[in-house]
Amino acid sequence: MATYTTPELGVDVSGEKRELLTLLQDQRNMLRVAARNLTDDQARKQTTVSALTIGALVKHLARGEENAARVIVERDENAEFDMSRLAGEYELGTDETLDGWLEAYERNAAGFDRVIAEAADLDDLIPQPTAPWQPEHEWASIRTMILNLLRETAHHCGHADIIREALDGQTTMGAISEGQAWAEGEWWEQS
Repeated sequence: MATYTTPELGVDVSGEKRELLTLLQDQRNMLRVAARNLTDDQARKQTTVSALTIGALVKHLARGEENAARVIVERDENAEFDMSRLAGEYELGTDETLDGWLEAYERNAAGFDRVIAEAADLDDLIPQPTAPWQPEHEWASIRTMILNLLRETAHHCGHADIIREALDGQTTMGAISEGQAWAEGEWWEQS
């Protein structure tokens, strides 16, 4: 399977579960590359017209992993999204650290992967919490939930890459290709 990084899974899965979790882990790794070697101040810095920062994106995705696992495990048909949860969701507070949220991200991702490994069937339908953007009760397969988390992670990896490039010039692809023979040459430097 083609990946940008060398994803290692902490769970023993095969087949479709392995494929989906490997791609998700690859995107998680890409986010870590975008955040590597940043200070907390740099992780809080807004470098584009958006209010997003790398620290806030790591925090948001860490919470997303935790929430997705909880929704699968609890299977609450009456769940409602707690809007108060969004307070501070997209900011790395002065009392928070990038390292702390990276650790939470790793821990929550491992928890999500364990839930997927233990799932009997990816076709199992899970009740989704209602929210202002989703007022009706809906059900999604575990597969769809994994794909949604993969999409969300990839989406925010793109944000993190742009924010990081504006911060200090590092691009994720440039960082992961350092020292690779295939990345040498004039063609790569212009891309």
